Amino acid sequence: MTGSNAPVIVPGAVFGVVGALAAFPLRLAAREVERRQGQLRRGVTRRTTHVVFGRALLAKAAITKNGDAEIERRVLAERAAGRALTSENGFLRLLGLMKAPEASALSRQSLLDQSRLGAADLDLLCLFDAFEHDGEPYSFRDLILARKYAGLISGGASWGAIARSVHRSGPVASLTAKSLNVGSQHGRADAIYLEDGQSELDGQLLFDLGAADDDTLEELFAEAEAAEEEARHDDAAALYQRCLAIDPTDAIAAFNRANCLRGAGRTAEAAHDYARAIKLDPAFVEAWFNLAGLMSDEGRVASARRHLQKAIALDKSYADPVFNLARLEFDAGNLIEARRNWARYLELDADSEWARMAAKGIQFVDLQLARTAG
Repeated sequence: MTGSNAPVIVPGAVFGVVGALAAFPLRLAAREVERRQGQLRRGVTRRTTHVVFGRALLAKAAITKNGDAEIERRVLAERAAGRALTSENGFLRLLGLMKAPEASALSRQSLLDQSRLGAADLDLLCLFDAFEHDGEPYSFRDLILARKYAGLISGGASWGAIARSVHRSGPVASLTAKSLNVGSQHGRADAIYLEDGQSELDGQLLFDLGAADDDTLEELFAEAEAAEEEARHDDAAALYQRCLAIDPTDAIAAFNRANCLRGAGRTAEAAHDYARAIKLDPAFVEAWFNLAGLMSDEGRVASARRHLQKAIALDKSYADPVFNLARLEFDAGNLIEARRNWARYLELDADSEWARMAAKGIQFVDLQLARTAG
């Protein structure tokens, strides 16, 4: 988790945004990151080093089945991939657009010990800016809030309900002087309200996302992602096209559209949009890889080989193109090259089912070469 004393953005850092930003328009954030020689994109690719979780993701989770659980799954996946996770406020502090609060000295472990708040709940609440600080060191106000949140959770509230609610009452730190309870005059069992009974912190109504164009684009992109997840390929492709009409520089939208077009069997259009994504972002390794797969499906072996080689050159730790190149060479009768690439694959992945297939491929090639030599 990025803390409030985090360093400034380093050149070459690649930020991916999951969910719409609530406090700052994405186009302005991208401009600030690029001014510091970094990159900011919607979504996450292999080159992403930092993931910003937009607070508007909470609103989507509130109306989606298992929405909070999906956020938890995504957080675990991004952390396991070794990416640094940051909240919106943490991101703004990295950009130098928000000052760090004063008087922070508590460690994460000390906050957990003194508040009895669960570690996972703490991390998720930090990620959605439910504290004064977005990471350690924490302040005494953060400790007060942590104790309040622990009490709310023990009373039946979820971390998501708390995160959706706390931003409705002004600065988060102002909640330290107020009594929070679980319940609702509207029948929502995990809603959070102030003790006076009149100031319910409605977690359904969240944030002003800025300019109208940004609102429209974020809504379209989210709608396109949902259609893509539901395998409504043509619908998703049309929505991503609308995103590209608003922002023609969005390589992620072009890549996602290409995937949807490929899923719909519209291969020529898919190839065009993979190429478009590569033109917008020449280092977009997944686009090179997927275009290679499309070329291979079309029987264009030389083109597939070139694209796979480019993907490998861009990301030497990316095992998938190495395996596919080995298989392509094997199918083309280039056994020595196939063996070399399968051996390279095993250096990157020694334990998966694909690794076992690579090992069998090597054994087969060795047997064939031995027969030829004999």
